[in-house]
Amino acid sequence: MQDTPAIGPHALIELADLLRQPAVSQVFVLADANTIRLCYPRLREFLPDNHVTIEIPDGEEYKVLSTCETVWEALTEARADRFAVLVNLGGGVVTDLGGFCAALYKRGIRFVQVPTTLLAQVDASVGGKTGIDFQNFKNQLGVFQTPAAVFIEPRFLNTLDPRQLKSGYAEVVKHWLIADAAAFEHHRRTGFFVDEWGPIIHESVVTKERIVAADPLESGLRKVLNFGHTVGHALESYLLSQPGREILHGEAVAAGMICESWLSVQKGLLSEEELDKIETFLFSVFEKVQFVTLETDAIAELALQDKKNTGSVINCTLLEGIGNAIYDQPVTVDEIASSLRYYHRLLS
Repeated sequence: MQDTPAIGPHALIELADLLRQPAVSQVFVLADANTIRLCYPRLREFLPDNHVTIEIPDGEEYKVLSTCETVWEALTEARADRFAVLVNLGGGVVTDLGGFCAALYKRGIRFVQVPTTLLAQVDASVGGKTGIDFQNFKNQLGVFQTPAAVFIEPRFLNTLDPRQLKSGYAEVVKHWLIADAAAFEHHRRTGFFVDEWGPIIHESVVTKERIVAADPLESGLRKVLNFGHTVGHALESYLLSQPGREILHGEAVAAGMICESWLSVQKGLLSEEELDKIETFLFSVFEKVQFVTLETDAIAELALQDKKNTGSVINCTLLEGIGNAIYDQPVTVDEIASSLRYYHRLLS
């Protein structure tokens, strides 16, 4: 079991070493339509010659049970045994879904994550959460299952368009806001213009790993990682259910962080000055998410499905100052709707 993700040009060499171990009977590579074209050619030289590729469609709409069935069918037809390893090559959809499929196949086979997006490199592939969407609710089905290893090659980021890169950056900013005020203060002055992603990825992964190590199953402290996600997941779930209203996860989380920062101000936890810093920085990177005022109540209602809730109480992570998140803060549907209306008025 790998203690910490391998980050950098050496990561794929370490992957090759792992896959050559005698305890590995078969190697399967799960990739989507994009990563099979853009990333698999670079990965292939580090794989055993007899590996099997499984391709799934690209997109959040395919992070569902029917896609899992496709993966399980491929593993079954190839007679994958419990000593097989599934290599998940892709962004958050592939790493989440691939980990979920591996955890359930034959009661669990090993899997490794080779994240190819910034979102997956700093968040989705680290921490042992797997899952799929169900009835338009984000990650409604899932299990905690730690990967055998995570191999992060920053050069895969060269395959991303700017929008996808920014989506992952939202999770990086989240880590600063919940745990590293100094990093936020530094990076908000330099902005999104990054020459070398390796150090930022490493910094972000270390933050998440420290939190996860203290609370692997999200019974307490790990909930701080959900900052921006109570409102963000509700917004994402709502827009994904509407034909033609595409939104990326990080875009929804960026909006959610503004909404939840505003809620923090309303509860006397965060200053107006800090809220202004957060808003100014996030809007310098992300475009405003578009919805109409009449939709705010419907979006807010979806927060009742959040996995962190206790009964009908919506438990939110808020900021008690930049760099210090507090979890299990009760908020109402009406308060979430008010935060969405506040967000809707910004930059109008």
